[in-house]
Amino acid sequence: MVTLLPLLIVAQVLVIIYLVVYLVPADALVSSILGNGLSRLHASMPELVVLSTGDQIQVYFLLQLPIYLLLIPMMMSNILCTFSIVEEKQTRTLEPLLATPVRTWELLLAKALAGTLPAMGMALVSAGFALLGVVIMGSGSLLVFLLTPYWLVSLLLVTPLVTFLSFLLGIIGSSRATDPRSAQVWVLPMVLPLLAWVAVQVLGYIPLTMSALLVAALILAAAVGFLLWAAVLLFRRESILVHWR
Repeated sequence: MVTLLPLLIVAQVLVIIYLVVYLVPADALVSSILGNGLSRLHASMPELVVLSTGDQIQVYFLLQLPIYLLLIPMMMSNILCTFSIVEEKQTRTLEPLLATPVRTWELLLAKALAGTLPAMGMALVSAGFALLGVVIMGSGSLLVFLLTPYWLVSLLLVTPLVTFLSFLLGIIGSSRATDPRSAQVWVLPMVLPLLAWVAVQVLGYIPLTMSALLVAALILAAAVGFLLWAAVLLFRRESILVHWR
């Protein structure tokens, strides 16, 4: 499910974009609430003037894809990372682990990275699958407008930060909970801000510019640092085993 579900999510998004672009008249989309976002896109990418209105709308939707792909590592963190500490407690491998000289921040960082790296790999595979889907839909000529610095920075910088942030939340939940189900509650609140980000960006309130993306990356990096500090503080290494008995 960790492999198949992300690919199904990407396929669903591509089908929806295809149906919207080819079934809804382009003029109707331009005159809708998407008009603000399209005008901002023209300002940041004037080279789109050579495309038809329908192709411009398709590029606009596809440029949102890296942000939407953030749902994949968040989903994986909800599945994998929330088990990381709870499961060790249940299998009684946490006691000898905490008896080693490993520092708390090293332990939590390693556990977060153990989930972040495969989740990031799956996100990259999903992005490649999305590009392949664009070609299969007959829009391969649009790839030159998609593989921009904005798209690549979003995928290679923002995605790892959100992925790591999600797994840190899962680690905190797993360290504070007594079962995986209650640990998953810590990750779920991240879904709503992410969906809000996608919606606000589609409506054009957040411009598709490199400066806006870098500001978001700086905020996420600061959140990662704070959350790692908070995870170490909340772990309470000396008393956590006693409280869980």
